Amino acid sequence: MRRRLLIAILATVVLALLLSGTGTYLLVRRQAAQAVDQSLRTEADAIAGLVRQAQEARVPIAQSKVVAGLRLQGISVLVIGPKGRLGGELPAGLTDRQVPQSSMVPGTTRSGRVGRVSWAASTVAGAKDSIVTIVLTRRADPPRPPVGWFLVGGGIALLVGSAVAAWLADSLTRPLRNAQAATLRIAEGDLAIRLPAPAAGDHDEVAELTRSINSMASSLATSRGLERQFLLSVSHDLRTPLTSIRGYADAITDGTIADATDASRVISSEAQRLSRLVADLLDLARLDAHAFSFDLRPVPVAEVVTDTAEGFRPTAEEAGVALIVTEPTQAAIATIDPDRLAQALANLLENGLKHATATVWVETVAGDAGDTLVLVTDDGPGIAPGDLPHVFERLYVADRRPQRQVGGTGLGLAIVRELVVGMQGRVWADSPALPDGRGARFAIALPPAAPAGQP
Repeated sequence: MRRRLLIAILATVVLALLLSGTGTYLLVRRQAAQAVDQSLRTEADAIAGLVRQAQEARVPIAQSKVVAGLRLQGISVLVIGPKGRLGGELPAGLTDRQVPQSSMVPGTTRSGRVGRVSWAASTVAGAKDSIVTIVLTRRADPPRPPVGWFLVGGGIALLVGSAVAAWLADSLTRPLRNAQAATLRIAEGDLAIRLPAPAAGDHDEVAELTRSINSMASSLATSRGLERQFLLSVSHDLRTPLTSIRGYADAITDGTIADATDASRVISSEAQRLSRLVADLLDLARLDAHAFSFDLRPVPVAEVVTDTAEGFRPTAEEAGVALIVTEPTQAAIATIDPDRLAQALANLLENGLKHATATVWVETVAGDAGDTLVLVTDDGPGIAPGDLPHVFERLYVADRRPQRQVGGTGLGLAIVRELVVGMQGRVWADSPALPDGRGARFAIALPPAAPAGQP
């Protein structure tokens, strides 16, 4: 690109030199021709004045001598009487048609050009009612252009233009070369590379490209960090139940456990935990592939919320957490997929029970914009301000301690967001949620059902 830009600038300089030189030459030639015409007219008028003075002297011989002297100088003097030309010839190369002296009256001057020959004719009254016409000619050769000086000036201009073009090409393409080098390093895995940030008021294409590359590198670095965190979390969540399953299975095989019922219960619990992890991974993959279908229809939200929450009551009692479900005073109808809402709410309840200290509240309330809000609040330690904007990001695992289970895949809340967005809703988190500075609240806003008769 730099080479093409340099060639384009140099070609523009050369073309400008040629056009300016040609235009200058044509202008000078035109001015030179006009100067020749004006000079001839002036000389013809002056010579005609001499002939007129000789005529006014009323000495016939004086005018004859003047005419004879002019002819000796190579100046054509034509004498035309009432019956035609009495003497004199037009200069070579001119004809009566080109120089209409017979139609000229005394005291007039005309000029013209035949090819490269310029002519001027001036008339005065002669003796015995004759007319004397003085005709001057001069070859109007175009001026010889100063080729040498033009070449010297053009060479200097070309050298200066080359230097300026090289500087411009380098300065214009340097940001692009830096961007290319940065993208190559990013492709090689160096996500710490950053381009110099452009000025705040700089919004041209190169500046926007620089910002985009820096933003891309930052996003990739964040994604890589989340991926590593995810792999560590998933490997921990896989290793812990697998270790328990293997340990109890070996103990049953070796006969070191007298009562295999407890061991079977642990193995079943850990297997269910593995199943949930695999199900989350599959759900996320299906959401990415847009393989999830949503059966959206007007549904009473409170019924779905109550049924889903009651399904977690045994789990809450086992964990020693009070599960309080508050139903709305009036039925709230929203356009949702009840199965997907139940799945999203189940993830929020599982998250709340994992972090709650003593209580989890589930509420269904009417929103200010006509939508329906589903709120899940826990009295746990809350979410750190730095983690709050990222809790719904895929693979993100916030540090909320204490909790009843160590780790987490960081997939549950990401699935909640995808499901809610798929139902044209919104989801967000607030923390702290309680007056004492503890707890977290997750809110789902569902769009209202369309009035009857509208799609």
